[in-house]
Amino acid sequence: MARGELRIYLGAAPGVGKTYAMLEEARRRAARGTDVVIGFVETHGRQHTAAMLGDLEQVPRRTMSYRGAELTEMDLDAVLARRPEVAVVDELAHTNVPGSRHDKRWQDIQELLDAGIDVLSTVNVQHLESVNDVVAQITGTTQRETVPDEIVRAAEQVELVDMTPEALRRRMAHGNIYRPDKIDAALGNYFRVGNLTALRELALLWLADKVDEQLDRYRSQQGIEATWEARERVVVALTGGPEGETLIRRAARVAARSKGADLLAVHVARSDGLAGADPAQLARQRVLVESLGGTYHQVLGTDVPAALLDFARGVNATQLVLGASRRGRFAQLFARGVGVTTTALSGSIDVHLVTHTEAGRGRRAAAVPAALSRRRRLLGFALAVLGVPLLTLLLKTLPDLTLTNDILLFLVAVVAVALVGGVWPALVAALGGSLLLNWFFTPPYRTLTIAEADNLLALAVFVGVGLAVSWIVDVAARRTREAARAAADAQTLAAVAGGVLRGERPLPALLEQLRETFGLRAVSVLELAEEASGRPERAREEHAWGVVASVGERPACTPDSGETAVPVDERITVVLSGRRLEAADRRIVEAFAAQAAVALRQERLAEEAATARPLAAADRMRTALLAAVSHDLRTPLASAKAAVTSLRSPDIEFDEQDREELLETAEESLDRLARLVGNLLDMSRLQAGVLGITATAIGLEDAVPRALDELGPPAAAVGTDIPADLPAATADPGLLERVLVNVIANALRFSPPGQPPTVTASAHAGQVELRIIDRGPGIPEEQWEHVFLPFQRLGDRDNQTGVGLGLALSRGLAEAMGGSITPETTPGGGLTMVLRLPAAAQTSPEGPQE
Repeated sequence: MARGELRIYLGAAPGVGKTYAMLEEARRRAARGTDVVIGFVETHGRQHTAAMLGDLEQVPRRTMSYRGAELTEMDLDAVLARRPEVAVVDELAHTNVPGSRHDKRWQDIQELLDAGIDVLSTVNVQHLESVNDVVAQITGTTQRETVPDEIVRAAEQVELVDMTPEALRRRMAHGNIYRPDKIDAALGNYFRVGNLTALRELALLWLADKVDEQLDRYRSQQGIEATWEARERVVVALTGGPEGETLIRRAARVAARSKGADLLAVHVARSDGLAGADPAQLARQRVLVESLGGTYHQVLGTDVPAALLDFARGVNATQLVLGASRRGRFAQLFARGVGVTTTALSGSIDVHLVTHTEAGRGRRAAAVPAALSRRRRLLGFALAVLGVPLLTLLLKTLPDLTLTNDILLFLVAVVAVALVGGVWPALVAALGGSLLLNWFFTPPYRTLTIAEADNLLALAVFVGVGLAVSWIVDVAARRTREAARAAADAQTLAAVAGGVLRGERPLPALLEQLRETFGLRAVSVLELAEEASGRPERAREEHAWGVVASVGERPACTPDSGETAVPVDERITVVLSGRRLEAADRRIVEAFAAQAAVALRQERLAEEAATARPLAAADRMRTALLAAVSHDLRTPLASAKAAVTSLRSPDIEFDEQDREELLETAEESLDRLARLVGNLLDMSRLQAGVLGITATAIGLEDAVPRALDELGPPAAAVGTDIPADLPAATADPGLLERVLVNVIANALRFSPPGQPPTVTASAHAGQVELRIIDRGPGIPEEQWEHVFLPFQRLGDRDNQTGVGLGLALSRGLAEAMGGSITPETTPGGGLTMVLRLPAAAQTSPEGPQE
């Protein structure tokens, strides 16, 4: 069975017309003879949307009971049994009523697609998980219903339903989105022009990424390599030289001219891995690219222009930024260079050749270490000086050999010298051998004159072959040493990277690995004070430097107090103490130093994030508090004010019963307001850590009745079962009463009629446990912790019952008294809140017992 196709209508905000456009498509398909049914459509009371339903077949909804309310959901089984060609299912991110087969509606839609049914659905950009936090930051409203991005990206079609902010606000003002009593508040809050503009841009950018993925997939399937300039992508080529930062900043400016352009940096490394760029330079340049919002890439290739253009075409780049050649003018006469070759082969890709301070200066030749050790070179010279004459004496005793045989034997000697000592000893052996061959074995003998041209050619070939063989042997030895060095460097880098990844703190792990690798006494990271930056005379002062991280014994406090100092940037320097490193080791240490700077920045960012996290939590709490105060505290205040205003009105005569009813309303509203304000004050004291607690021994048989009395008539039916021999609990009497009132009131609110909650008590392991048991709808276990968050009314659709502080405050007060509150599932259905408090010490006539 073929899987069904999903078409999603994406909108920037409620009211842009997603459901209307979806129903238009459903009607078009039905008019063409397609079997279309309505699985679930939410009109939100909008007349034009309801009119679009028309005569489309609707599958009856499923009615479910949740916390005393009757709610409707899509009947998934009925839609599957009906098996239409197309099902219309609104609100992709909707959360189903607890007890449904799936938690989310998008999971219902996945089951419909698996059954071969095409689905039309809708979603707003604020419900996408990847941008949910961005939307909350922009609008100040957190959307708790989200859908994974991959579900929407996997859809066969995503259509943007777009509308300008001004047009959407006009639609709102005309009453086409919300009821008249909500229009003013919506226009002044969520539907501000700035909010709608930002949400519209988010929707457009998200859809552009989706379209970009489709384009890349199509180009790959069709084998299209030519660049399609659908979106600006700027690629900057890095050689690992000092000009890299100039090229990156120039490429960033080029990308900034086109809003939404991508910046990519690429380095082409040699495929043999024996030589390459400075890893420290590349590490610093990678950090710069990423700080400018770009990405860093590395590819292998022997032909740099071809590898560079292959990468650019693979990412559909439109512009390529390269540096002007660093090779001198004389070198450019023999080869065009990477820039010129790339420009000639670039095709439709625009190439920018950027000049820089290093252009034309030539490449700085690195110090080339000898291919062979000094001992082997001396041995080779000794073999050339002594071995060649000995070979001559040996050949003089064999008079029957021809000149050709003599030359071949001397050539073997030259090769042997080259294998032992390298090119220079072999050169000495070749020149000395040619002179001895000419003197002793080439007529006329004992002169340097060569009578026959053939003999001259033979000697010339001997010298040439000897030199060529010695050169090849030397290059092979040099390459072997470079390969061994590269392998050792790679192994060291891998060990360091592994140590950093395994460590909880990357910077100390990196420094310790560096110290162990090179056998150092200490490694320290120094930072120059900000006021001394850019002032060389201040940088030489000891107090201008600070040690930000160190490992080992007696770390250096200034760059001059260590054996090796590796500057990372203008302010950060890594200092090595214990021994002076060889020049060959410094390059790999520079790469580690660059990574140390990155790790230092990461640690500081983590510290800043940890510092900002409580501030963000406090800000969220303050925002939620303001939202709660604006509604929930105002409601009882308005009720009390209305009752008092009515009593004081001279235009109306109230009888005694009406007066009592109005006074009772005012009293209840003020009592409720006092409880809400008390909860808010206690919560603020808890968070500030200034809540005063006086812990004493208190019997629960006294505390529970007082809490029930405060709750009034609704608590009269609450059952209690408190043993007479229950130990006293250690708690603050006033705070304990507040906890019991909040928890029992919450149980009363959700208990079904005729099944009031029950309060039981017991003692166990030095604690007194109080259980408040209700038979309500209960809460799924994965959401237990959510009920203790401030300003949350989990699943409670009644916004008139408080600010959602009761359970959060109760847990805080219980923990402040040394106890705890935990939820449990009531056998047979419901929720049990377990309050645990420390048992008071028992006393006896002989004295206190342990």
